[in-house]
This record gives sequence, C-alpha cells and structure tokens, in this order.
Amino acid sequence: MSITKNIILDHQEIQHKIKRIAYQIYECNVEEKVIILAGIEHNGFILAQKLKQTLEKISDIKPVICKVIINKKNPLIEVNTSLSKEAYANKSIVLIDDVLNSGSTLIYGVKHFLDVPLKQFKTAVLVNRNHKKYPVKADFKGISLSTSLHEHIEIILTGKVHQAFLK
Repeated sequence: MSITKNIILDHQEIQHKIKRIAYQIYECNVEEKVIILAGIEHNGFILAQKLKQTLEKISDIKPVICKVIINKKNPLIEVNTSLSKEAYANKSIVLIDDVLNSGSTLIYGVKHFLDVPLKQFKTAVLVNRNHKKYPVKADFKGISLSTSLHEHIEIILTGKVHQAFLK
C-alpha cells in the first residue's frame, strides 16, 4: 500500500499564514521594543526565523531569535535554549513550533520558560491538529485541522518551495 500525500498548504498559503501570524504577534506586543521568538529546534526554529523577517518588515519591534532544544522522543530530558535565562527574563516570549500534535513538545517548552519571570507568554504554530494529550493551546495558528490519529503532517520550510502535507 502506498502512502499518499495531500497538500494542505502550498507555498503561497504558508507565506500568507506566516504574515498573518506575524501581524497577530505584533498586535499583542505593540508596546514592546523587544520580543523573543523561541523556535523549537528544526521546523519551529525555521518558522521563528521567517516570523522574525516578517516582523522586522511590519513593525519597529526588535525580534530576538532563541533556539529551543527539546528531545521529542524523551521530553523529560532537560530543555536547553540558545539564550540565557537573563536574556529573556521580563520579556514577551512567543514559543513557536510547526505542528501542534499531542502538545507534549509545546508543554515541555512552556514548562522550561516558567522558571523565569516573563512579561507575556504566547504560543504559535503553523498547523494545529486538534488532538491534544496535554492542556496546551496555540495562541496564534496558521490553520486548524481535525485529523485522525493515524495521519501525519509533514511541513517543508527549507528550499524554494514550502509545503504542508497530510500523509
């Protein structure tokens, strides 16, 4: 049996979603001078970089990128970030991932940042799957999908053509 891929977001739609999420982040942080965009390693980090570029075009906010390293197979292992806790203390943070599936990656990322006083904490995802095992939500989302537990979402954010597939 072959696995078929259904495109759920094409390149242009992904660009539109990124721009919309960037505007939502800006609206929630219009008074801020600096905002931390904490991207979960791999696609979440790439998405954070793309949001940073868009925020720089549409606002005066200085977005600072932070890479969040979470072992997705064993999220109980310590979470690490490319910024020190002092660098994001008392700042507004947006934790970013490509897909919100069960919520485990996002919840462990949230847990890491709760050790430091923050001005505001929000989450952003490109695709929200609506199958959460943990009580975590995406404040900013590109698209919400109700999928079966056996389906998988693959997002390609590298190269010239970005796409999101349902497999």
